[in-house]
Amino acid sequence: MKAIVYERYGSPDVLELREVDEPIVKDDGVLVRVRATSVNRSDWEALIARPVYVRLSGAGFLRPKHTILGSDVAGRVETVGKDVTEFQPGDDVFGDTLYSGAGGFAEYVSVPERAPLVLKPPGLTFEEAAAIPQGGMLALQSLRHTDQVHPGQRVLINGAGGGAGSFAVQIAKSQGADVTGVDSAAKLEMMRSIGADHVIDYQQEDFAEGRQRYDRILDFVGSRSIIAFRRALGPEGIYVQAGGSIPSLLQTVALGTIITKTGSRTMRLLLARPNKEDLSYLARLVEEGTVTPFIGRRYEFDEVPVALGALGTGSVSGKAVIAI
Repeated sequence: MKAIVYERYGSPDVLELREVDEPIVKDDGVLVRVRATSVNRSDWEALIARPVYVRLSGAGFLRPKHTILGSDVAGRVETVGKDVTEFQPGDDVFGDTLYSGAGGFAEYVSVPERAPLVLKPPGLTFEEAAAIPQGGMLALQSLRHTDQVHPGQRVLINGAGGGAGSFAVQIAKSQGADVTGVDSAAKLEMMRSIGADHVIDYQQEDFAEGRQRYDRILDFVGSRSIIAFRRALGPEGIYVQAGGSIPSLLQTVALGTIITKTGSRTMRLLLARPNKEDLSYLARLVEEGTVTPFIGRRYEFDEVPVALGALGTGSVSGKAVIAI
């Protein structure tokens, strides 16, 4: 089969399109013929081996342990292991293979039945389904973290023009929130198009210095001081960080814990938990039209390095999808 392979950490230039053996299907596994995949921040981090926790997480310290990236996949089941009961050949499925070895940038991927893999609703295209898993689940769990969003609440989303952010805007709007999206100038119109009530170009305006205070802040970027986010929170406000550098993550763990314990505001780090239930719920939201995956650009299979390069520079609006 064809696959995009890398054997050392580095820029997208280390990626190569090669012929490799098809993955082995275990007794509890499912072999999926991949029809579409999408790129995620986790792919970029695994490619360049930064932050440092990438090397320490079991991905390989000196060189990558798993040589095929790609975790958001959608396709058709080819074969199943003898112990599999949930799927059968011919089923259209989609899911997240990040914690089962990735491997989505290939014509075939082997996925354990227990992984976040579910049936694709007939109303979704393979490309739409491939855009959902990581970004959608991160957005959904960020909005659910600590407490549900209530109608009329003011929600600020930092990184609203990205994969997870674009889902968060739409889910928060469906819950009746007044949503402010923060991102670069190139993504302002995109954020408006998916329902943001207010948009901010972070290079021109500092939301933390304004008069507006927010009931909920979702931070998918992690590039600001937690003190700045605290200033932007209203009384009883909740800040959830779902991405960023090691220093910013440690700052939220340390200072956020102190702020939470000593005041009325809650500031916490989200540890996403991929699961089948949330994935099926997101698929229903898309199928009924409540949420629409924003596919900023479509790429061909051999353009995976180009797609990852665009993601790394932050120029991708919403999701970048790969047809295979």
